[in-house]
Amino acid sequence: MPFVEFEGQKIEVDEDGFITDPELWNEKLAEFLAKTEGIEELTEDHWKVIRYLNEYYKKYGIAPMVRKLCKETGYDMKKIYELFPSGPAKGACKIAGLPKPTGCV
Repeated sequence: MPFVEFEGQKIEVDEDGFITDPELWNEKLAEFLAKTEGIEELTEDHWKVIRYLNEYYKKYGIAPMVRKLCKETGYDMKKIYELFPSGPAKGACKIAGLPKPTGCV
């Protein structure tokens, strides 16, 4: 498995750059992962989606369906893609510290 260097430690990621241990996730790591997705600065809109995804995953062990993500955050798909150009699964879930979703988001 590949690794990323973050604050002096090596963090294991899969071949698509998703961290393999969600317990290592924190907001500083989210900012670092955002840059790997071409997002230079996370706004409050980004954080609303990221925190929702992270909390949902901690509670249920999976990523939410995209309809639920849109309903709970109040953002439509167009807005999600504006915030996360690579989409809710590849971009948002990756930054939120979730494992790579298998078709949910």
